[in-house]
Amino acid sequence: MDKVTIRSDRETDYKFTYKGEEVVLGAGKILSIADGLEHVVLPTCAMKIMNNLIVIKDDVKK
Repeated sequence: MDKVTIRSDRETDYKFTYKGEEVVLGAGKILSIADGLEHVVLPTCAMKIMNNLIVIKDDVKK
């Protein structure tokens, strides 16, 4: 997968790692990564994956 887009549907910021650095995806923001997911580490959370779009959902309520 070359380019991937990550969209946050969360009410809070979402932090993940890209090439060993912490990246903050602001609540409700969109971020594109040109070289795909090879260097991306996404913490466990509710998400939906559609083609080259990853939608980060709010934490699952208990």
